[in-house]
Amino acid sequence: MRLRLLLCTTVLFGAAGCSGDQAKEPATTAPASISVTSQAFREGGSIPRKYTCDGDDVSPPLAWKNVPQNAGALAVVVDDPDAPRGTFTHWVLLDLEPTTTSLKEGETPAGAKQAKNSAGGAKYYGPCPPSGTHHYRFTIYALSEATGLADGADLEKALSAIDDRTVARGRLTGLFSR
Repeated sequence: MRLRLLLCTTVLFGAAGCSGDQAKEPATTAPASISVTSQAFREGGSIPRKYTCDGDDVSPPLAWKNVPQNAGALAVVVDDPDAPRGTFTHWVLLDLEPTTTSLKEGETPAGAKQAKNSAGGAKYYGPCPPSGTHHYRFTIYALSEATGLADGADLEKALSAIDDRTVARGRLTGLFSR
């Protein structure tokens, strides 16, 4: 009986590796006109271990272009739609200056705010699937205006604020397997 209980507990908590407060990505219908790239991986390519929970757990370098001139701010959302309990949000970066065209590895620009992720922290939480191959979406949102939310803002409020203000978007998807 003890072995059975231990096995069930291990399976339950192991499957929860990318669970927590699940959130959907902003449901925007804004055009996908922003081009997003990374020096670390290509579209559909493997995310290097360095940028995951198995490595240094730092955000990868990102670059983008074609942000509309009417953008008042930018947001970055990193999520995993393959998580066992629904989309797991790894990072929400809010209110970047609209003239920003890139992020260096591990960078949170001055003035930008980090909302809580699905694990409850206001920080980058690298890819960390419980098993198998997962898709990690690095989405840049051009916003009509800044959200005005503070560091540590609630995840749902942050995603809703992004959704309400999005005028354009772009995405880079990378893969990570365990």
